[in-house]
Formats: sequence, C-alpha cells, structure tokens
Amino acid sequence: MPNPRFVPPSRSLRAKLCTGAVLLVPLAAGVLLCQPPRAAAESQRLPPPAVDVRPGEAHGPQTAVLAGGCFWGVQGVFEHVRGVARVVSGYAGGTTKTPDYESVSTGATGHAESVQITYDPSQISYGEILRIFFSVALDPTEVNQQGPDWGTQYRSDIFFATPEQERVARAYIAQLDQAHAFSRPIATRVDPLRGFYPAEAYHQDYLVRHPDNPYIAVNDLPKVRDLQRLFPESYVEQPTLALRSPAS
Repeated sequence: MPNPRFVPPSRSLRAKLCTGAVLLVPLAAGVLLCQPPRAAAESQRLPPPAVDVRPGEAHGPQTAVLAGGCFWGVQGVFEHVRGVARVVSGYAGGTTKTPDYESVSTGATGHAESVQITYDPSQISYGEILRIFFSVALDPTEVNQQGPDWGTQYRSDIFFATPEQERVARAYIAQLDQAHAFSRPIATRVDPLRGFYPAEAYHQDYLVRHPDNPYIAVNDLPKVRDLQRLFPESYVEQPTLALRSPAS
C-alpha cells in the first residue's frame, strides 16, 4: 500500500510549476509550493438557495456527490459540517468502472476527484450543502483547475442522483450568476451520477491525518478555517471520519 504521507508526483509537479501565485512558501527540502490565487472568487458566505429540497421530501440518510479539485480539501471541509455523517473521497463522472488514482490522474478516464457526502436531511438540506460548497470549498469560476492542480480530473462538477438534486443545483447556479456573486460566471458542471468509486485508503481523511503536509497547509486548511468563520452554526470541531481508525 502506498505511503499515506506520500504526495503523488503529478500533484507535486503541478504545485512547483503553477503560475499566477501570490505567495511562494519555502519547504524544508528547498522546494517552492505555490499559494493559489483567490482573487477571482474569495471565500464568502453566499445567500441560501431560493430553491431547495423541501422539508419532508427526503427521508433517511441522503447522499450528495461533488467534485471541486483535489478531494483532500473538499472532504476535509465537509467532515466538519453539522449533519454530515460520512464523507468519502473517490472518483465520479468517467467511463471506466475500475478507476484508481494513477489512471484518473492521467485525465484519460473522464473521472473527476470527487467526494460522496452522506447527510441527515433533518439537519442540513441539499441546498445548504451546495451553499457551503460554493462558499468555501472551491473557486467555482475555474475551468478544469483548482489552485495548483489542473486537468479534467480537477473540474468542478455536481453529480445529481435525483431530479430534485438537479433542480436545486441548476437553480442555485442561476441564482448566484444572476446576483453576480462572483466576478466571473460559475463554471461548475451539473451532470448525472453514473457511479461513485471510493478512492484508495491512503487518500481518505487525508487532511485530518496530515495537517502538516505543505499542500494541505497552504491549499486546504484555509478552507476549513473559512467554514468555521463564515458558517459557525454549521461547523463542528470534531470531524467525522471516512475510516474508523485512520493510519497515522
């Protein structure tokens, strides 16, 4: 099994080569890691969706599948959201039924790094999950890129499993665009969910297990802090974990 502290070469290379950075962080090994620019879409508390799944329409645990760049950070955000029972990093949106990290990283499988969020609809709605997603988890105006990572596997995508989820997602994107919530149009795709495939164990709970990883410290921990700052009523200190006993 790969070393859980291993940063895949493809991601490490992209971090070293990224452009338009506002800050270069020197690492112990002498490598420079780029701080992703956020000028296009600063973290903000967006308005609630005008269209949402109405109370009583959803019963029992529900799932949402979202893609927003590297799954480490998106998983890390939603593991701190009240009403979320479990968040799993994985792959969605592609053609192969046996995706793994190495094949997905080539961009040839069509999959995006994604997370599957299991939540209690009596505590948090699907629309509120999208609100947090757009507010703090990504820059939704980027096309096939988030921070230092680029390629179709890092696209922004909402994978809907029901007509209600599609209705809420499309209506919320239209609402935010009409309000000019961002300086550029939202590029997040809305696609049908055709399968979700959990990622390798060493990717699960990566932010929680490796907060000292430079990639996490620069790109992802600020998202969790933004969640706490912008949505204090939704933030929980103790994260819910995908793995019962994550490796140290």
